Amino acid sequence: MQELYIIRHCQAEGQEPNAPLTILGQEQADRLAAQFDTIPLDVIISSPYLRAIQTIQPLAEKKKLVIHQDERLIERVLCGTSEPNWRDMLQHTYNDMELCYAGGESSRQATERVLGVIEQWKNSDHTCAAIISHGNLISLLLRAYDGRTRFREWERLTNPDVYRLSLDAMPPSIERVFV
Repeated sequence: MQELYIIRHCQAEGQEPNAPLTILGQEQADRLAAQFDTIPLDVIISSPYLRAIQTIQPLAEKKKLVIHQDERLIERVLCGTSEPNWRDMLQHTYNDMELCYAGGESSRQATERVLGVIEQWKNSDHTCAAIISHGNLISLLLRAYDGRTRFREWERLTNPDVYRLSLDAMPPSIERVFV
């Protein structure tokens, strides 16, 4: 049986790659680690962004697991410039998976990137993984397994947020756990 826990990072001080967790985010990371006490994780794969690493560090230490960093789990770049209407732009990318703003990547490109991580894990000997990433990329991953996930579901994601994806079921099942 292969189970995947998809984790959105805890509360952070910003969106830059080196943005650390807030004090509340650090407390959330400790609580998150405690919620995984009985879950037999055998691998942790994380975005290399500091907020993702700090989110999973307490759990990795508790389980005595190495954090494998994977660039494919970084935040999706919507566009190459800071745009005041970025939320509207993002919403359009849920309606048109091919829409790609200058300097960014389309929803389809980001989805294929994250699915590459999942495929690599599925072809490994690991049976229970935690993947730590960022909201937009996570919502696109969920959408790949449940086409109903859209902009509204992205808006509902919390920091942290955890979903369990069971790949042995047909179709694969997704369940929100540990909010």
